[in-house]
Amino acid sequence: MAEPSSAPAKSDAEIEEILDRMLTRLALCDDPKLGALLTKLLPYSIASLSSQSLAVRKKVIEILGHVNKRVKHQPEIVLPLSELWQMYIEDNAAPMVKNFCIVYIEMAFDRIHLKEKENMAPVLVAWISKVRSQHQEIILRIAAKVIGECHSNGIDDEVAAKYRLISGSQDSVIFLEFCLHTILYQPTAQGGGCPAGLSIAQSNRVTGKHPLKSDDLLMRKLGILNIVENMELAPELVYPLYLAACADCQEPVVKRGEELLKKKASGANLDDTNLINRLFLLFNEVRRFTLPDGIIKEIVTCCEEGSLGTAGTENIDPESKVNPGNSGLRGRLMSIFCRSITAANSFPSTLQCIFGCIYEKWYHLKIEADGNGIYSVGFQTHARIDQLKLMGPVILNGILKSLDGYPTSDSDAIAKETKTFAFQAIGLLAQRMPQLFRDKIDMAIRLFSALKSEAQFLRPVIQEATISLAFAYKFGAPKTVLKDLEMLLLTNSQAEESEVRFCAVRWATSLFDLQHCPSRFICMLGAADPKLDIREMALEGLFPVNDPGQTMSKSVDLQYPRMADILDYILKQQPKLLNSAEIREEKLLFPSQMYLPMIRFLLKCFEVDVEQNGSMGRTSEYRSSIENICLLLEHAMAFEGSVELHASASKALITVGSCAREMVASRYSTKISWVKQLLSHLDWDTRESAARLLGIISNALPVSESSALISELVSSISGTHKLRFEAQHGALCAIGYVTADCMSRTPAIPETLLQRTLKCLIDIFNSETSTLASIVMQSLGHIGLQSPLPLLVQDSGSVSVLTVLQEKLKKLLSDNDPKAVQKIVISLGHICFKETSLSHLNIALDLIFSLSRSKVEDTLFAAGEALSFLWGSVPVTVDIILKTNYTSLSTSSNFLTADVSSSLPSCSSNEETEATENCHVMVRDAITRKLFDVLLYSSRKEERCAGTVWLLSLTMYCGHHPTIQKMLPEIQEAFSHLLGEQNELTQELASQGMSIVYELGDASMKSSLVNALVGTLTGSGKRKRAIKLVEDSEVFQDGAIGESLSGGKLNTYKELCGLANEMGQPDLIYKFMDLANYQASLNSKRGAAFGFSKIAKQAGDALQPHLRLLVPRLIRYQYDPDKNVQDAMAHIWKSLVADSKKTIDEYLDLIIGDLLTQCGSRLWRSREASCLALADIIQGRKFDQVGKYLKEIWIAAFRAIDDIKETVRNSGDKLCRAIASLTTRLCDVSLTGKSDAKQAMDIVLPFLLAEGIMSKVDNIRKASIAMVMKLAKGAGIAIRPHLSDLVCCMLESLSSLEDQGLNYVELHAANVGIKTEKLESLRISIAKSSPMWETLDICIAVVDTQALDMLVPRLAQLVRSGVGLNTRVGVASFISLLIQKVGTDIKPFTSMLLKLVFPVVKEEKSGSVKRYFASACAVVLKYADPAQAQKLIEESAALHAGDRNAQISCAILLKAYCSVAADIMSGYHATIVPVVFVSRFDDDKHVSSIFEELWEENTSGEQVTLQLYLQEIVSLICEGMTSSSWASKRKSALAISKLCEILGENLSSCHPILLKSLMKEIPGRLWEGKDAILYAIGDLCKSCHKAMSAEDPTTSNSILTAVSSACTKKVKKYREAAFSCLEQVINAFGNPEFFNIIFPSLLEMCNTATPTKSGKAPFRTDAKAESDEGEDNSVPHDKILSCITSCIRVARVNNILEQKENLIHVLLVSLSPGFPWIVKVSAFSSIKELCSRLHEIVDESLEISLDAGATSLIYELFHSVSPKVVECISTVKIAQVHITASECLLETINLYKNLPSVQKTDGGFKDELLHLHEIEKNEQAKSLLKACIDGVEKENP
Repeated sequence: MAEPSSAPAKSDAEIEEILDRMLTRLALCDDPKLGALLTKLLPYSIASLSSQSLAVRKKVIEILGHVNKRVKHQPEIVLPLSELWQMYIEDNAAPMVKNFCIVYIEMAFDRIHLKEKENMAPVLVAWISKVRSQHQEIILRIAAKVIGECHSNGIDDEVAAKYRLISGSQDSVIFLEFCLHTILYQPTAQGGGCPAGLSIAQSNRVTGKHPLKSDDLLMRKLGILNIVENMELAPELVYPLYLAACADCQEPVVKRGEELLKKKASGANLDDTNLINRLFLLFNEVRRFTLPDGIIKEIVTCCEEGSLGTAGTENIDPESKVNPGNSGLRGRLMSIFCRSITAANSFPSTLQCIFGCIYEKWYHLKIEADGNGIYSVGFQTHARIDQLKLMGPVILNGILKSLDGYPTSDSDAIAKETKTFAFQAIGLLAQRMPQLFRDKIDMAIRLFSALKSEAQFLRPVIQEATISLAFAYKFGAPKTVLKDLEMLLLTNSQAEESEVRFCAVRWATSLFDLQHCPSRFICMLGAADPKLDIREMALEGLFPVNDPGQTMSKSVDLQYPRMADILDYILKQQPKLLNSAEIREEKLLFPSQMYLPMIRFLLKCFEVDVEQNGSMGRTSEYRSSIENICLLLEHAMAFEGSVELHASASKALITVGSCAREMVASRYSTKISWVKQLLSHLDWDTRESAARLLGIISNALPVSESSALISELVSSISGTHKLRFEAQHGALCAIGYVTADCMSRTPAIPETLLQRTLKCLIDIFNSETSTLASIVMQSLGHIGLQSPLPLLVQDSGSVSVLTVLQEKLKKLLSDNDPKAVQKIVISLGHICFKETSLSHLNIALDLIFSLSRSKVEDTLFAAGEALSFLWGSVPVTVDIILKTNYTSLSTSSNFLTADVSSSLPSCSSNEETEATENCHVMVRDAITRKLFDVLLYSSRKEERCAGTVWLLSLTMYCGHHPTIQKMLPEIQEAFSHLLGEQNELTQELASQGMSIVYELGDASMKSSLVNALVGTLTGSGKRKRAIKLVEDSEVFQDGAIGESLSGGKLNTYKELCGLANEMGQPDLIYKFMDLANYQASLNSKRGAAFGFSKIAKQAGDALQPHLRLLVPRLIRYQYDPDKNVQDAMAHIWKSLVADSKKTIDEYLDLIIGDLLTQCGSRLWRSREASCLALADIIQGRKFDQVGKYLKEIWIAAFRAIDDIKETVRNSGDKLCRAIASLTTRLCDVSLTGKSDAKQAMDIVLPFLLAEGIMSKVDNIRKASIAMVMKLAKGAGIAIRPHLSDLVCCMLESLSSLEDQGLNYVELHAANVGIKTEKLESLRISIAKSSPMWETLDICIAVVDTQALDMLVPRLAQLVRSGVGLNTRVGVASFISLLIQKVGTDIKPFTSMLLKLVFPVVKEEKSGSVKRYFASACAVVLKYADPAQAQKLIEESAALHAGDRNAQISCAILLKAYCSVAADIMSGYHATIVPVVFVSRFDDDKHVSSIFEELWEENTSGEQVTLQLYLQEIVSLICEGMTSSSWASKRKSALAISKLCEILGENLSSCHPILLKSLMKEIPGRLWEGKDAILYAIGDLCKSCHKAMSAEDPTTSNSILTAVSSACTKKVKKYREAAFSCLEQVINAFGNPEFFNIIFPSLLEMCNTATPTKSGKAPFRTDAKAESDEGEDNSVPHDKILSCITSCIRVARVNNILEQKENLIHVLLVSLSPGFPWIVKVSAFSSIKELCSRLHEIVDESLEISLDAGATSLIYELFHSVSPKVVECISTVKIAQVHITASECLLETINLYKNLPSVQKTDGGFKDELLHLHEIEKNEQAKSLLKACIDGVEKENP
């Protein structure tokens, strides 16, 4: 090609001349050569356009026109693309040159191969920014077309790298924009306008002059997506393109787009300004424009008018106006805008989107709903406040207009969605811009109205919006607005719709604080709502603290309103409450459910007022509020009220009375009758409260009136009239409270009244039920709280009350009524509170101690409380007990669930005199002795539990008493001991007691306690005090160790001893005790955990030194099988550890070390917990943290998998999965550093190969194999150092891990008729689908040259020593695959491999293994040296002469060589072809079939191949004939026969040597298969008789002599072969002398032949049976007749006539009945042949006289032989005999008919013929018989 730059150097005339010559050459050029010509012509011609000469340009145009015509319809003509492109990109190229270049470049692209296209396309794209815009379009379309053709299904790395080179340049920007337009393009109907998302100009740019077909467009889009993916661009650049693909109309594009969007663009920054602007451009219908700040208001106005979509677009060229994207794309875009802060703040594009969707009705309705909702919601969520301030009012106005556009009843789906999103938007606006709403309540009224009027499905959305709107009024709303809201909420709080009520209550709770009385009243109304959620929200508004038992000090922080204010508002709402009339019988003014929270709230307000203001003075306001609350509570006691309300109101009166005792007492002193009515109320608590109220009132009454009241009450219950239980209960309670109050006053009530009262109470106690008796004791206790009970005066003298009641009390305390027992026990404590009589106190103690075996927890706690009162210093006063709603210490303290500090007593009663103190000292000693000497260390668990409860009660309630303080060490020891109790209550209380002791103790005590707890947890605590066991001592819980032999329980010491004796193993009891001690140690740990969790919060730094011991064990205990232990240890962990992760990281080595140790513990629970803990601890760890433990963890996991206990095995499985996941990550170079990954691999892989896969445990093997597979997959080339070990292990595992059942099946396969080959194939197939084989495939993929040095020797060793079918097959296959992978790199190892593999093929007995190793040998052969290859091939070929196994090996090897290394074998055909040919005739069918298959596969034409390698074949045959092996001789003879069959006369050149070798073998002894020699001689004579006769005429006689002698042998098979050979020899040579030579001997043999007795010839299938019975020496008569026939055929006629009598004799004998039909058929053939020869004489006698001998012979044939033939037809019922005999008979008749001058007769068989014709069934025979009859009749009419 002439360089373009050289064209201007010549003159225009020269250029024109050159162009003219080119045109001539172009015209004369044939089409096949045109492409080569254009390579030079086209560039030069186009370059010449730079000339200014018109003639030159004209000539160029002429040339180009001719080119166009020639190539237009011949796309196979290639144009010079690269030359044209180089010319195009030259800097100094003329514009016209560029224009023509680009035209022909486009044309050239359609004519080049795909590979060249895909390589050239990125080159064009890389220049796109440097060319003109018109040319850009053409180049981009060319590139897009190529991309569609070549890359729709994928792109190779080389091409992808070229596209990546343009990333980041301006070229990539232009290319991406075009790609986006192509993706957006959709085919449109004719005249359908521009596609969505594009302008007309952009659409034309994509399509060019012709619209794109759907299939082409699909291919281009898929190709573009593949290209862009491989360009590895920033997610923000490709995001719009992938998004557009997701909204395409073609499913493959959508799927690919969604895949790439998730895979490549999921990390795109949706707040990137450029990205959001591009997305806005896709959504909006015009290009985004920027407006100055001065006209923003105008835009806002346009927005309100709904005309923003067309603003500023009048001057845009119609062809440049971009249509909006399709609805699917816009829907996706809006969901993106909602997630983008930048999109929300992109003004005015945001408004343009919103109002375009709201107002432009031609948008899809779905988009309208989405635009109104999704995007508005997203905008309001993310928009900056400055943007929101500007656009918020406009948006709100638009939303309200859209709501007004739909009627309330509209049920259209779009209307539903629009309304839904509109209300959501209002709610968000209220949160972001509260100032839009707070100045008026219009929006609130609108939303509350909408809740009432809108459809049910919309109400949840409106409800959310209404709740959000409350935020707008919370801060900064004017007071008038709030006042209006109060009325609005109050009205709506009682609406019919539940949603309206819910919102009203929600506004009341969220908008106003707790001190706002109107809102609290709304909450009170809501508390009685039928809807649960409204009730719960209302109660939360009234009582924000969740815990109703919260103390007053904490409640004060809640800022409750003043009680006076809330009461005033309530009274204002219900003025009837001020009615002072007695209203006990009236109806309630509020619902009962409203009263309850109202009373509770008022009490909260009252308590706060008292706490803040003390007694609050005695102001009129205070008095008024007390009066008002009493009025309200009295109204609550109306009959209509519920029992719960009455109880609550009466308790509230006591609460008020306890703080305003004088006022309440004075108020109700005039209403005693009303109070007494309540004493008989149906509710227990109401009666109790009324009784307490009477006690309070009594304090305001004179002693006389109080005495009268007591007397009245006593009389009411002591009369003869029987009262109801309720009345009795109320009266008894009132007696106690009123009498107690009177006893505290001076003067007290009269002694007589007191004695009367006590006697009345005692009488009732003795006569009534346990319930009333307990109430009597309660009343006595209340009296005893104020002063010791006086002695009871009786006739016999004075006696104490307890003495009188003692016996009855014992009975009641043993009763089954726990509540009565609890009341009585607590009353005993109250009675003895101020008692000074030691005897009385001892009675009480004995009664209380009698409960030590009680199993009722509450009873034990009640007894503990009573003991506390006996001990002294309880944290309550008498007034608290009598004048408040106090019940008991145990129920009030709640110390089991409360914190230690809150449960400890904060005050104590010091109302003790010196006498009382002295008595109580002795009581304390008695209590102490009982607890520490009897109960706490008792052998009965019930007593230990009771002692624990009582000791805890004393410590709790009397902890600050000096005696308790002194006893703290003993108490601590006792609680520590009790931590190991099986009883959960005992254990928990002991741990609780430990925490209380810690709180009470000094520094040394705290330190000692911490050490003791740590020792218990770590198992190093001191030995606990022993407990003496008795017969009924419970050692185990019921069912813990099963049942006895008789089915009874096994839990007491006696039962365990009995079981040990029954089993004859007395020492077994010690094992039981050991087990019990271990269980106790576990319980101790659990109990210690409960105490520790509370102490840890206070111990602080004291625990730090113990963390090294505690942390590992705490980790393990958190996974203990016992759920209780888990929970307890979790409590400790949370209390002890602030940052769990940091602590574990700090003590990780200690933790893992402890867990690994415990994985081997003898205790199953330790093993299980350790495995579970390890599984969690190691997750997510790095190599430097766990690398040194990897092997140990794997060992622990495998050991656990094989554990004896199932739960441990399950935990081992979990640990195995965890360590497998960790190991996979650590060994994966993509997740872990290369150095760490290598170290991890070095640790784990050898272990798995040596111990895991070789394990005898099935689960361990499976886990190891799976792990090795994962490592191999993830490690990549990092596995190379371990390839040799890994490969050998996997290969050995193929057999060792095989199901042993398959081996068993193979051993017995023959017995059940299964072929071994098929079974082996099945086993190999199973092995190849195993994980081990998959791992081997992975190893093959990463093997390299360096790995061969270690791998090949290991493989060689495995070839020698490997056992098992699968292993040996695997080794062979792996060697084959390995060599295929490394190629020529295997050459240094070929000699070693051949020396190993070849002997395996020779010696291996398994056919499958033999084939695989032969294949491996063939693969090695490909890369072997020529000398090695020659030696191997020759040795392989030589195997054909060996035994059967060697022959099979030879066949398999040669077949593999020809298949795998055909190129090498092509030079050794002369060696292998003869072997294959000769071996085809082996005796063994299997061997011969393999060689036959090999022959057919490797020979194209049998005759040509044999001719080509005839000398080599003949040489090999001769070697075989001279072999001492009879099989080789036979095989060679058969090969000769095959050669004769295929080559015929072409074998003549080799006949001497072949004949010589055959003739040598005829003499001598007979051997099996020697008959093949005779057949080969016959075939050779048949093929080469001419050459033999020509070379030596005497050869035929020699052969005849040798064969004749063979005919005399006695072996039947050999003799038959000899006769067949003789027949062939006679026929082949055709020597007339043979008749005279051979006929006499044949005649003699015929004469010796005797017919069988049956007259039937033996079937051929019986030959084997005959040979088994003994050799059959009879003459094969049919063979002899065949030879005679051949002799007749070659003999002279006169010689035949000389033997006519003998011939007739032979024929007649042969047709006699004694010979089988096969002999008769041979005789028929001889007759026919004789007739044929006699016909010659008869034909010649037409001119001369016929010889008399011939006439005589013919006559004899007709008259003597023909009847015999007819007889055969009639006697032998075989169709073949009939046909042959009829033919023979017809020949004889025809011959006889042609005799001249003879008097002819019918022979005497005409009638027989007629009969036979009639009965003949065979049509052919029947036709021949008819001809015979006709012939006879013609001669004798």
